[in-house]
Amino acid sequence: MPAPSATTTHRIAPSILAADFGRLAADIERAEAAGADLMHVDVMDGHFVPNISIGPAIVAAVRKATSLPLDVHLMISDPLTYLPAFVDAGATSISVHQETCSDLAAAVEKVHAAGVEAAVVVNPDTPVASVAHVMDQIEMLLIMSVHPGFGGQKFIVGALDKIREAATLRAERGATFAIEVDGGIDAANAARAASAGADVFVAGTAIFGTSDYAQVISSMRQAISDAVAPT
Repeated sequence: MPAPSATTTHRIAPSILAADFGRLAADIERAEAAGADLMHVDVMDGHFVPNISIGPAIVAAVRKATSLPLDVHLMISDPLTYLPAFVDAGATSISVHQETCSDLAAAVEKVHAAGVEAAVVVNPDTPVASVAHVMDQIEMLLIMSVHPGFGGQKFIVGALDKIREAATLRAERGATFAIEVDGGIDAANAARAASAGADVFVAGTAIFGTSDYAQVISSMRQAISDAVAPT
């Protein structure tokens, strides 16, 4: 099983869902050059969520376009069936939803057995406590701050309480998983999430919807740094 990831740095993860798919490789290369730490890849099946996005072939194309880690988020009803295809395509980590896995611990074990890092995801209506039993096994916990399915949604403020709860449980257990937040993230919301305990910040429209990726990423980093600086 891979060693747990350290949580000592804050990381920015542009979501390619908001990129221009007509020039996807160029947008990814620009985001990497602008200072992104990893790429977030949203996979939707039109069943678990009301949208269809991409499959393993696009993940493989993204892998060719960047040397950054690929954070592949499986918003699909049967993630373990498709796990090998996404690992073969170049995923660095695989995120599976609590809501789609009847045996979450077994799912995490299968992700590790495939040779990649494991993350679990909770939707806005899913309690953090529902994944407490796997917190010692995972590299990352992804807290959705929008209802999954579409980009460009407004940040759900209640996610901040869930981040705080996750951070408290992490400290109490001596666990080392990173806390990721996804949905409606911009510099202001990233700062609030960082103050609550988040480590990884998924931003789609806030980055790819602008002309200056570097400026946006720099602003997010500064806002996060200011938010967690000792007073």
